[in-house]
Order: sequence, then C-alpha cells, then structure tokens
Amino acid sequence: MQTAAIKWIGEEKFVATSPSGHAITIDSDRASNKAPGPMELVLMALGACTATDVVSILKKKRQKLEGLEVICSGERASEPPTVWIKLEILYRLRGSLEEAAVKRAIELSEQKYCSVSAMLQKTATLTWRHEILPPGK
Repeated sequence: MQTAAIKWIGEEKFVATSPSGHAITIDSDRASNKAPGPMELVLMALGACTATDVVSILKKKRQKLEGLEVICSGERASEPPTVWIKLEILYRLRGSLEEAAVKRAIELSEQKYCSVSAMLQKTATLTWRHEILPPGK
C-alpha cells in the first residue's frame, strides 16, 4: 500500500508528501490562492498521466515528436461534492507526425493506460481533441 502524508501549515494550507517522498504545497482557499487547490491537482494529474502515455506510445511508433502541450479544461458539479463532471483535453503536438499514429496514441491512453482518466470517467464525461503543428525550426 502506498501512503501520502498531508500536514496542515495554517489557514487552509497544507504540505503534501507523496509516497515517493516529493512535497508540494496545497492551498484550499481559492481567495488567497497561494498554491494549487486539491481539485486543480486532479486536473493537472490528468494532463500529466495522459501526456506520459502519448509520449511513450509515439516513441514506440517511431514518430518524431518535438513538443507536446496538454490542456485540460473542466466543469465541476454545482452542488457538493463538486466533482469534475465534464472534462476536455486538448493535445497540441509538434513534429513530423502521422495523423493515424497520434489518434491511436490518444485512444490508447483514453481507453487503456491512463489511470487518472479511468477514475475520472466514473463521474465525468471526457472528450479529447488534438492539433498537430509542423516541425519547429
């Protein structure tokens, strides 16, 4: 079993230490906004999870990926618990990439590999889209 530790440091601020020993500050008070809030971290985790998959899959497919930006947008329920109910993921890829390879990499992440999206699909509708930008100079 993995364990994370959360230490209160005052107001609505906490230091969270991951099972691997990395620390991050969390601020649940959106008015003070001194650090990401818990639900923002979930959105960020979604982007990082699927980005990892897409990079790995495209590498295996010998695609020439030069850059990737994943933009995750979401809508939360209006009543508590205010879970994510609608999520949109935009992949901006740069490089000499085959359209079919990009679509397949995103599909594999969505349907098989991304554990964060698998969890979020229990409460949210997820949509994906992508843009392929030409190789850089």
